[in-house]
Amino acid sequence: MEGMFWADEIAAEAKKRANGDTIVIRDEKTVSGRVHVGSMRGAAIHGAIHETLDAQGVPNTFLWEHNDFDPMDDIPVYLDRETYEPYLGMPLKNIPSPAPGYASFADYFAKEFQEVIENAGFHPQFYWGSEWYESGKMDDAIRKALDNAATIRKIYKEVSGSERKDTWLPLNVICPQCGKVTTTDSTEWDGETVQVNCYPTKVEYTKGCGFSGRVSPFGGKAKLPWKIEWPAKWMIHSVTVEGAGKDHSTRGGSRDVALHIAKEVFNYEAPVDVPYEFLLVGGKKMSSSKGRGSSASEIAMLIPAKIFRLALLGKDIGQQFNFDPEGDTIPVLYDLYDKLFEGHKVDTEDDYAKLFELIHPERKLPAPDTFMPRFSQVAFIVQMPHLNLEKEIEALKGAPLTENDKAELAERAEYAKTWIEECAPEKFVFTLQDELPEAAKNLNDAQKAALKELATYIEKWTAMPTGEAVQHKLHEIKESASIPPAELFGALYLAFLGKSYGPKVGWFLSVLNKDFVVKRLEEAAK
Repeated sequence: MEGMFWADEIAAEAKKRANGDTIVIRDEKTVSGRVHVGSMRGAAIHGAIHETLDAQGVPNTFLWEHNDFDPMDDIPVYLDRETYEPYLGMPLKNIPSPAPGYASFADYFAKEFQEVIENAGFHPQFYWGSEWYESGKMDDAIRKALDNAATIRKIYKEVSGSERKDTWLPLNVICPQCGKVTTTDSTEWDGETVQVNCYPTKVEYTKGCGFSGRVSPFGGKAKLPWKIEWPAKWMIHSVTVEGAGKDHSTRGGSRDVALHIAKEVFNYEAPVDVPYEFLLVGGKKMSSSKGRGSSASEIAMLIPAKIFRLALLGKDIGQQFNFDPEGDTIPVLYDLYDKLFEGHKVDTEDDYAKLFELIHPERKLPAPDTFMPRFSQVAFIVQMPHLNLEKEIEALKGAPLTENDKAELAERAEYAKTWIEECAPEKFVFTLQDELPEAAKNLNDAQKAALKELATYIEKWTAMPTGEAVQHKLHEIKESASIPPAELFGALYLAFLGKSYGPKVGWFLSVLNKDFVVKRLEEAAK
């Protein structure tokens, strides 16, 4: 990393923009279904800026809007279509919850996502988008947008190339008859009311009721379209910093349109932008209604907060991060965490050290002398019922485990078990075979000779030799017998695990019972 750490850089820009006023950081999510983990990238980035400013003693507020006033334009695949079809086109807050005990559809899904945000150690001030409309706090922005409809039409055309009829108004009215918002058009603003028509065929996915009449747009009876609503919220909340996915910040995109509307309609300087790339799952960008990928709550259950935050903040915000729970993402993240931990002990001032501090909620860092066993080794040991986890890790450390060591180990073991049970790829899942596997009964002569030589070597020891000693002997056998490593190691894995791969072979054998190892090697060498 070169230059200033990204969170420090944005904090510095925000201080300049705020000019002594309290800095307001804002983000939002439309709760149109189970919120996918990709949406946590925005929460984490804005949360990191908030925490950075807090650490610098700079007054700031982090706002998070549960947007429950947007309409439902699709039904999540995991919900019953027949039940929810009548509600298509209505604001999410007016749609019933999939489960009892919640005020609405939006309330149900927002609460689940809010819990993930808070468990990850981010603590914004949460609020509902609908409350700002219904309380009348958005009325001034609605009036300004309607009074400047011609200017907005001009901005749409010049900035994004999107043409609107001269009669078009920047307003989405909730039909007073059927309650739908995507089926209506508004015209003829007279300063207090607009002419509203609800069309049966305006959108393909739901039908309007045919209502026609004049309606007041205030007090929650209408909402602004997204590209106008966004800068309106900047003005109303006095926002200093608000980023979004990089797709919003393209030339002629929604951010570009919003910048012009902020300046020309609301007379507000746009907040500091933080364009960021997405968190992908299995290489796919996620959609709340398509049911693709994994939900934030499902992914968050697989890893502790510090590792979750590392996944969200570990890469530069301009780079995508592919989180694949069914691949090796989780052990790789742990390895990166351990590397950052070691680096932090040497230098607490570089960017990696700042990242290490940032991924810990409330900056609660591990003690510098904590032993960090590799996650992949812990994941292997917890699958071996005959092994004592603490004893094996103590042997790896070469010293008694401290209370801090034990706490870290217990956490890793808990998450390793969950990962193995839920989604680990086959290459990390091992079962020590009680009998010699069939696949190990067809070894070639070179493999059998190598296993026989290893058995003879181990038998001379009073106890099972160390991983280093076994590894050294295997290297000797490989050289003297001219056997390819894949053949030698593959034979060992087949004999003990029934598959041709496994963890580092010297260490793997060293944690097994000596007599069992010798007996199995001799069986396979026959």
